[in-house]
Amino acid sequence: MFNISNLHARSRRTLPLVAALAVIAGVIGASTVHAAENYPTRDVRIVVPFPAGGTADIAARLVAAELGKTWGKPVVVDNKAGAGGNVGTADAARAPNDGYTLLMGTVSTHAINQSVYAQLPYDPVADFVPVTLVIPVPNVLELNPAFAARHNINTTADLIAYLKAHPGKVNMASTGNGTSTHLSGELFQSMTGTSMTHVPYKGSSPALTDLMAGSTDLLFDNLPSSIGFIKAGKLKPLAVTTSTRSPALPGVPTLAESGVTGYDAASWFGLLAPAGTPEAIVNKIQQDVAQALQKESIRTQLQAQGAEPSGNTPAQFKQFMAQETAKWAQVVKQSGARVD
Repeated sequence: MFNISNLHARSRRTLPLVAALAVIAGVIGASTVHAAENYPTRDVRIVVPFPAGGTADIAARLVAAELGKTWGKPVVVDNKAGAGGNVGTADAARAPNDGYTLLMGTVSTHAINQSVYAQLPYDPVADFVPVTLVIPVPNVLELNPAFAARHNINTTADLIAYLKAHPGKVNMASTGNGTSTHLSGELFQSMTGTSMTHVPYKGSSPALTDLMAGSTDLLFDNLPSSIGFIKAGKLKPLAVTTSTRSPALPGVPTLAESGVTGYDAASWFGLLAPAGTPEAIVNKIQQDVAQALQKESIRTQLQAQGAEPSGNTPAQFKQFMAQETAKWAQVVKQSGARVD
């Protein structure tokens, strides 16, 4: 039989517990806010899952230098390359979620790899919390100049004609299996009905070294890591992969303009933290990065390399990554690319 007095008794016993939990929650919340206000109190590490010299490394070192000035604490870049970015990304996923380890994630690690690898050593969604998009960049289709001169390749149309006459004979370098440089090339082949031999490297620096030496023939590289070599005449650009031309290379057409109708692909680089990193700390990092990216000297430096500074919010970056994951899944399906 229902007894209202028993209900009142249980209510009296429950109220102190609820009050205690509320106090604990308030203490934890205040403690987290306090920790964020004093963050960081020691060195911060940014894991870059690719070798030094590539765009991920360039972006991380620029951000690290600016945050170091703002925080008065060293911000160290830790390059951990391998497996298309999977090695370093997995390392960051296993790090303590205290805000002292961050990841310079890429379109490869957080939008492509889950579609091309049968298994990943991390979950790009569950293992990380988004902090902010740092830079989106175009890729650029570039050739070894001697190779281009030898075969009279001056335009994308020339390249397509040569590829169709010599299927599988051209070596296409990439910065690793499943990277945007790899998938940009796979999409190009799919849309043009051509075939090349894929030669994966562990990042832009070794891929560019071999391309300029003539060990490979062409590469779809991130523009910031190649633009210096392009301007020095060490690489021959044919087209950029985005739907609009890059202000950094205004004379270089897009692939869509060059006859590959509908082609549109880009790379991007952004900060993430291990899942469970306190929201207050994540927000502080985002705000400080956004402030750094708005500095005129930083904007000018990035734009000169073909990158556009962002600094969006964690929520915006999360939504952006979800959209990119869906987009690249379609590219993978269309190209048939797969890494076992």
